[in-house]
Amino acid sequence: MSDRFSLAGRTALITGASSGIGAAIATAFAAAGATVIGHGRNSDRLAETGATVTAQGRTFVPVTGDLSDPAQVSRIAETALAACDALDILVNSAGVALTGPAEDYALADWQETLAINLTAPFLLSQALLPGMKARRRGKIINISSQTGVIALPDHAAYTASKAGLNGLTKALMTEAAPHNVQVNAICPTVVLTAMGRTLWSAPEKKDPFLARTPLGRFGEPQEIADLALYLASPASDLINGALIMADGGYSSI
Repeated sequence: MSDRFSLAGRTALITGASSGIGAAIATAFAAAGATVIGHGRNSDRLAETGATVTAQGRTFVPVTGDLSDPAQVSRIAETALAACDALDILVNSAGVALTGPAEDYALADWQETLAINLTAPFLLSQALLPGMKARRRGKIINISSQTGVIALPDHAAYTASKAGLNGLTKALMTEAAPHNVQVNAICPTVVLTAMGRTLWSAPEKKDPFLARTPLGRFGEPQEIADLALYLASPASDLINGALIMADGGYSSI
């Protein structure tokens, strides 16, 4: 049974691996036997993730770059492909949440949110999917949000970007599935990363949200990493085009 959840011999590109959910996924994948190519904007924090991965006896290849710049996204993909014989797993974990009332929202913030949260995952998938299809093996995992399904106030750009990412997940699935490549998305509740704590620490914002959540709490990065590990493993080969709500039941009521 343990082999069903093993990533031995697999190589994964994980964006946003320098912190939060991405760093937790990189650590979980390394523990399962994967070689990790980790992307981040902050080289020092990316090095911390790398140290955690290599301490487990796994290879870590750091790649820095700004996902809002398509040219840099292309360079990240090229670097990842050059660093391995075959790239088996892509995890689009990097994201940005620039919140504010829609009527006051700056166009630059809208464009940056969509560039990082939606366009970059598309471009990376576009670059890596051909190799996966040719080998008839691959996994693309998009870290979306429950906000892409159930909207929240002051999240117009974030909601639009994650709803788009959910749609992209399903569209890519229709093209990838015939080639034995699985494409899925995880839609978490608030996860207590540094960004999550900053945005959701105020009681007047946090308490009403938790009151509607049957589980009564937010998520932890490790819980999302565990789910990503399942989706990256052979155990999930039948799962395709799924939007998996990891939100404590919020979306079910």
